[in-house]
Amino acid sequence: MIGVDVGSGDRLALGVLTQYRMATTEQMHRVIAPSVRIEQTRRRLARLRAEGLVDRITLPQAGRTRVWFPTPYGMQLASEWPEIRGHRPSKTASDPTAVRLKAGHTLTVTETALAFLEDARRRGDVCQPLDWIPEVHHPIGSGEAVIPDALLYYRRGPADGDNGSMLRAFVEVDRATMGPERLAAKLTAYERLYRYVPVVPGRRPTLQEPAVEEWRRRYPLFPRILFVLDGTGPVGVENRIRALRAAARQLAPSRFLNDVPILTAPLADLLRHGPSAPVWRPVHDPDQRVHWTMSWHR
Repeated sequence: MIGVDVGSGDRLALGVLTQYRMATTEQMHRVIAPSVRIEQTRRRLARLRAEGLVDRITLPQAGRTRVWFPTPYGMQLASEWPEIRGHRPSKTASDPTAVRLKAGHTLTVTETALAFLEDARRRGDVCQPLDWIPEVHHPIGSGEAVIPDALLYYRRGPADGDNGSMLRAFVEVDRATMGPERLAAKLTAYERLYRYVPVVPGRRPTLQEPAVEEWRRRYPLFPRILFVLDGTGPVGVENRIRALRAAARQLAPSRFLNDVPILTAPLADLLRHGPSAPVWRPVHDPDQRVHWTMSWHR
């Protein structure tokens, strides 16, 4: 990395692009260095590009917005860092055509990440840029998997009065590009993940080594599930919440529904009020408005 200061924000910038897949110049600035002038972020990105670590495309719409993404060399380098958690993005993450075709959804996911990051900064909570991890693969058997749009790590601060408990959430960002039924099917897949116990050929569970669900190898508690809805008006939001509620009724009675908070909110409300505001509606009772960080008691 000739000319790249690995002790400064250069490493963070490359790590964010490797993990998030892509971001606009403004989004990168808000993620890595909101306290300085945006010109410094532009210079940093230009330096990383000159080193062959990142590249950019220009979207024809939205005022010819520049979108940054990692090169294969940049991904190879960043994927070796411990802070990337061994999470390797797909090879298409560095393909300009794939970046252009996926920009609408991926940039919306990045904007959702920013809603949580900026809210945490305001509140004194702990949520760092690399605590947002897109597309973590979770097998559910038969060659199938649950791949949330993002896995979020979030530690509550003194404002919550609970000594900084750690929260984890699976985040699904829906832009109304699929029907409500397909969105609701994701809830069924998460229920399968909740109860999925992998079978190891030739090994039987014992009292000393009982069979356990796959998710328990990664998380002390099953992450709560947050559906962020975008790309549709109030009527469309209601249709999607009704579909999710119908899917939940089909799963009942279920330990999954009792143990795991499943919440929905329009992205517009998160951007306007912040994710910590009571803008979330539980799937089991969409007439409520709750905080996503609430303790869960059914």
